[in-house]
Amino acid sequence: MLVGSNQPYLFPYIGYWQLMNLSDTYVISDSMQYIKKGYVNRNYILLNGERHRFSLEVMGVNGTSPINEVKVGNNARKIISTIKLNYKKAPHFNEVFPMIEALLQNEEKNLARYLGHSIQEIAKYLGMNTKFVYLSDLQGETTLKSQDRTIDICKRANAEKYVNAIGGQSLYDKESFKKEGMELSFLEVADVEYKQFHNDFVPHLSIIDVLMFNSKSEANKLLGQFVLK
Repeated sequence: MLVGSNQPYLFPYIGYWQLMNLSDTYVISDSMQYIKKGYVNRNYILLNGERHRFSLEVMGVNGTSPINEVKVGNNARKIISTIKLNYKKAPHFNEVFPMIEALLQNEEKNLARYLGHSIQEIAKYLGMNTKFVYLSDLQGETTLKSQDRTIDICKRANAEKYVNAIGGQSLYDKESFKKEGMELSFLEVADVEYKQFHNDFVPHLSIIDVLMFNSKSEANKLLGQFVLK
């Protein structure tokens, strides 16, 4: 059983989807702390050949709020208009835009569930067989922190292997996981590049950009472009 986990993000970049696609079970870490000015509710799309940041409005945030206690704001329509304006000439706009529009118009107000829903719907669109669980359902309240908390998550999910994004190399120790009978690996995104409009390729954008310029089969090929360390 291979397990992956991460906080829910707003239409995250392709490395997130590579990790989900690789996982048998993926834990949506909804009870982790919401970081102000982080990227739980922000991402980038292509605008005039350059990266453009968009943000989903949120409400009810205090200094220690977990993601699943934050509420969704009221600017979804503005984001939809921006995406439509900038991608209406993309080759897969007619197929992808209605899905993105519906996800942004979801009436769910709990930020974690709102983002979790969009993640699972896009995973279905891409044909993933991953099982998704919410951390709050799997682990409940806990005083465990950092690596100890992640090891506990893995035990609860019956993990034999745990894969984390490459940034976790500074947080997690392979030997500690090995002592618990689990193998720890890190996923590093390889050079992912595809044709956008007539601009030089702009990397590290939202999955929205990937889907607008790639068919499902092409997107699935991109999901395989990574290395495990």
